Amino acid sequence: MDLAGKPAGGHAGHSHDPGELDFDEEDGHDHGSAGGHPYLPPGLSLALLLGGIALDYVKPGFFTGYVRLLWYAVAFLLVGWKVIRAAVLSIPSGNVFNEFLLMSIATLGAFAIGEYPEGVAVMLFYTVGELFQDAAVNRAKRSIQALLEIQATEVTVVRGGQPLVLEPSAVQVGDVMEVKPGEKVALDGTLNSQAASFNTAALTGESAPQTKQSGEAVLAGMINLESLIQVTVTAVFKDTKLSKILAMVQDAVGRKAKTQQFITKFARIYTPIVVGLAALLVLVPYFVVEDYVFRDWLYRALVFLVISCPCALVISIPLGYFGGIGAASKAGILFKGSNFLDVLREIDTVVMDKTGTLTQGVFAVQQVQPAPGTAPEQLLRLVGALETKSTHPIAKAVVTHVGTAAAGVPVESVEEIAGHGLRGRVDGREVLAGNTKLLTKFSVAYPPEVDQVVDSIVVAAVDGKYAGYLTVADAPKEDAARAVQELKADGISKVVMLSGDKDSIVQRVARELGISEAHGGLLPEDKARYVQQYLTEGRKLAFVGDGVNDAPVVALADVGIAMGGLGSDATIETADVVIQTDHPSKIATARRIARATHRVVWQNIWLAFGVKAVVLALGAGGVATMWEAVFADVGVALLAILNAVRIQRMDFASPQTPNAHRSLSADEV
Repeated sequence: MDLAGKPAGGHAGHSHDPGELDFDEEDGHDHGSAGGHPYLPPGLSLALLLGGIALDYVKPGFFTGYVRLLWYAVAFLLVGWKVIRAAVLSIPSGNVFNEFLLMSIATLGAFAIGEYPEGVAVMLFYTVGELFQDAAVNRAKRSIQALLEIQATEVTVVRGGQPLVLEPSAVQVGDVMEVKPGEKVALDGTLNSQAASFNTAALTGESAPQTKQSGEAVLAGMINLESLIQVTVTAVFKDTKLSKILAMVQDAVGRKAKTQQFITKFARIYTPIVVGLAALLVLVPYFVVEDYVFRDWLYRALVFLVISCPCALVISIPLGYFGGIGAASKAGILFKGSNFLDVLREIDTVVMDKTGTLTQGVFAVQQVQPAPGTAPEQLLRLVGALETKSTHPIAKAVVTHVGTAAAGVPVESVEEIAGHGLRGRVDGREVLAGNTKLLTKFSVAYPPEVDQVVDSIVVAAVDGKYAGYLTVADAPKEDAARAVQELKADGISKVVMLSGDKDSIVQRVARELGISEAHGGLLPEDKARYVQQYLTEGRKLAFVGDGVNDAPVVALADVGIAMGGLGSDATIETADVVIQTDHPSKIATARRIARATHRVVWQNIWLAFGVKAVVLALGAGGVATMWEAVFADVGVALLAILNAVRIQRMDFASPQTPNAHRSLSADEV
């Protein structure tokens, strides 16, 4: 909470909205003066309070009247003047009934009836509670704020053969950056150097270095690990993925969950009600109590006001959600708002794209099946050499698999036959490489079982005779099967795969991953039709995708989840949750974080309501004193804050991960 008492436009009448937990240090939670030492005024106030209590016990002659009042007044003003100022400055903005007003009335009222030590104690402990809350907020912000620090503040660009040091915002697309070992990449680009290793932990949460080859994408925020490299810029500063990630995270802080919205509205209604009840607690007994003593009933009303302060609710709940967002960001999962933590917890259906989501999105040779009498090495050498003349993704996969085995092999008279494949002379021999239609076209017989192969296939013939085939497929990600298992174990009743790929391939991948329902050969509108059907059935649905064609379906789902590493910008911008590591198993991790956050938030709500209800009743009955009131307010707030901070310490690693150190799982909260 901010006790600076800023007028409208600042934080006057602080509501503790999560949007106020911003990243502007000048707009932070300043509790102190004394040259930026916030603990000094409370420390001096505590010393004066303890000294005053000791003098009250000894009862020296000088410590009476105005001397005693002045002593406690100084102790009070050291911690109370900012609260009183905040209460006054919040009046013009219309935010009259807030915790500042409650604490001001209660403590000044205590002074008015001569209860100086209790008035000081209430304000002192309230201020100490504020300091603890600030520390908790800063802790929750730290993991997110670390993202801001990975943006490079300057970049070396080579122009006209000369290196220039510029601000990232001044660099243009097409410029060539030089990145030294240990430096951060400032902008997205493609690697010009032959190869380079990068630390991507700040972006993805993964500790293992990534190696990039020439021509591969390099993202802002990666740290160059080894030698001087050059990178051609492909996106201006505001369009880098890192800039978009930071914008997402900062926007997320302002998007409230339903629980937060309810508590904020509740506090605005609740506070004026308790002020009215406190007034009635003073006035009504005058007419119904026979031995009415104004001072006694005023004291009860003041105790009632202190107890009723809603601090524990209005700070610990946003802090709980903020902690959930921070814990997710450390795991490489970006929630665009705390409301999506609640929605993700409630889903019962997960629909996923195949390519790039459950599979690697990169074609690779899966099987080499030479014809009898043909050596595998010979088949690969001839087909690989011929495929170097094609730019088709399947041809590139074959060339990558063959590697240097086809280097230097002479290739001539290459003819590309649209929809069929390639024909050419390789090392003096006529070679055909393509689909089965190519062999049929040139009257080359092949075994009938070749037509039963599910994967994409490259069939070859050498000198008019069938020579064998290679299958090319998009392999599942390492954690794809585990992701499906975890979702089912986590209570997801329906896991579906939708893909534009050939249905036979989709069904095979579904069987490998343990997905019971899968549909292939779909256009974007077909995917949207399936998702709309599930929503019409009353399901709470999350859709996970990465391609441009997934953006409409991502927007249609209750929660849209994008793969942020390889995913398209359109899908990432449309999504509600972004998985930076591209690991589908992080969907279950996000669910564990969402459930833990929800559990902690409601623990805080019941704790605050329960304790306050009991102590309010005791205060109204004259049993509870200001000291019990302090516990009911500040003590409960501190307990709630400590509970919320636990989210940052929880281990959300998969329970199925071998040898994983699990200090506390979401289900153990």
